Amino acid sequence: MEEQTPNTQQDAAEQPAVLTEPVDLDTPIKRGKSTVTKVTVRKPLSGALRGVTLTEVLQMDVTALTRVLPRITEPALTEAEIRNMDPADLVQLGGTVAGFLLPKRARENAPE
Repeated sequence: MEEQTPNTQQDAAEQPAVLTEPVDLDTPIKRGKSTVTKVTVRKPLSGALRGVTLTEVLQMDVTALTRVLPRITEPALTEAEIRNMDPADLVQLGGTVAGFLLPKRARENAPE
């Protein structure tokens, strides 16, 4: 995959550098004739966390995740899709988001 350099400061702010490996959904999401089977999560910038508290996100509060995930997922999931999502898939995505919020030192010392 080729790394692209943003042309403007605004582009750089909108494109966090950290992406997860795609998360395989246990229960795919149907969108018309297509099906979403994998979701990539981008590391949220502070603006993507507006309207929720960090504690809610770390505790994987469903309402908080329903607000944040549409802003940081590829393909972008809708709030309705997240509300109707398999709980196991929501836990996978929520755990990924919570992991991004840990300080670098905590991630480095975390058991694998």
